[in-house]
Amino acid sequence: YHVGGIIITGKNITTAQDMLKLINKIKKTNEHNKIPIFISVDEEGGKVSRLPAEFKKLPSNEEIGKRNEEEFSYRVGTYLAEALNEFGYNMNFAPVLDVNSNPETPVIGSRSFSDDPEQVSNLGISTMRGMMDKDVIPVVKHFPGHGDTYVDSHKALPVVNTTFDNLQELELLPFQRAIDEGVDAIMVSHILFPELDPDYPSSLSQVIITDLLREKMQFDGVVVTDDLTTGAIKTEYTIPEAALRSFIAGSDLLVVVHGNYNEINHFNDLKNSVETAVLTSKRIDASL
Repeated sequence: YHVGGIIITGKNITTAQDMLKLINKIKKTNEHNKIPIFISVDEEGGKVSRLPAEFKKLPSNEEIGKRNEEEFSYRVGTYLAEALNEFGYNMNFAPVLDVNSNPETPVIGSRSFSDDPEQVSNLGISTMRGMMDKDVIPVVKHFPGHGDTYVDSHKALPVVNTTFDNLQELELLPFQRAIDEGVDAIMVSHILFPELDPDYPSSLSQVIITDLLREKMQFDGVVVTDDLTTGAIKTEYTIPEAALRSFIAGSDLLVVVHGNYNEINHFNDLKNSVETAVLTSKRIDASL
């Protein structure tokens, strides 16, 4: 099916040796494709860690924020990338650039560096640079900001009633800084922002992905979705329907974590959309 990448979760591995065997097998299986495969993981440090128990556990972003030293944050990024690179990973869904603007959120909390957007920017970009300097692609997340949500998007669709001006003053600042610093990839969240787009969550919204992120914020890298099999999406859409909508909105890399039947249906649906002229091959090539 010519998948663009594989995401490896904690359930896929138990030991470092298992992880190495799995990644080598993935690369061997992909040898016949002209394009190397993204081998990715959610390795943020703190409570979101997918590496086996042999690895040192890194402090959470909240702990790094309390220390508030950019050099230390940079070293965390280099350690992360060196550890991942040793095993053949080339992409990491980190760092989190969400501002902890709502301390009661069930999702972000200790995953955020701070409730101060400047501090989030400084420390997050330091971690990002550390990864980039050691040849792992950082995917900053969760655009346009997950810090002010009461609902866990793994379970249901969060709604954030905030204005664009408020977003620009707070949530968007770290992402704009990352874009200015040359970030390669940004993950878009499953959150409905009715003031920006009353119809679609950000991961499916042309207003947010194309108009805001691409055009207004001048991002020309890879747009990655959060997992399209989360409760926020599958309670409202079928997986192929959501994937197609997200692709039309401007996403490039569509993450489907659970159920290979979802991936196969999604692949066939995209292929059919080109054959029936819903999508053009030019649009596919642009994302490629």
